[in-house]
Amino acid sequence: MSFINYSSREIILKIVYYGPGLCGKTTNIKFIYAGTNPDARGKLISLETKQERTLFFDFLPLSLPAIRGFKTRLHLYSVPGQLFYSASRKLIMKGADGVIFVADSQRERMEANVISFEDLQENLAAYGYDINTIPFVIQYNKRDLPNAVPVEELRARLNPDGQFPDFESIAAAPNGPGVFDTLKAVVKMILMELKKGGN
Repeated sequence: MSFINYSSREIILKIVYYGPGLCGKTTNIKFIYAGTNPDARGKLISLETKQERTLFFDFLPLSLPAIRGFKTRLHLYSVPGQLFYSASRKLIMKGADGVIFVADSQRERMEANVISFEDLQENLAAYGYDINTIPFVIQYNKRDLPNAVPVEELRARLNPDGQFPDFESIAAAPNGPGVFDTLKAVVKMILMELKKGGN
């Protein structure tokens, strides 16, 4: 899945942020962009509607330390969360090395989380990926809101066996707790797969 450019000696890893509309996927990527050294990041491309929902994708290349003489870059994408952008979500999933599922912690968004999670599994399967084998992390976002359900309740619906690493986050907060932890976790999983020769 990872793209290796031998002429430029670069490994490019594609990480996709997935989740229901307005769960905080774009907010995550914007926070990462703002917190990254300008010398290590590319241009942030964000296509939004008047309601500030991502229409197609966010694209953020980040440079990482070299691996065996190859520079490593991350390409971060987010999918549009609205259900009617199904074709766009499926297209963006193609070639993904890792996935971060951003769940909205608000009680009234629980069913939207479950529907989006099922949609993710269908889109992964369309490309021959398995959620149980692809590097995959769950983020429970918006933990600061008064109507946020307990993490145990979210976990019971989305990660009942505890098989996936998961993190609490507040992507919209000035210090973005949990945002970089989530990203680092999925990057670590991808790099471990690369070292095992899985890609």
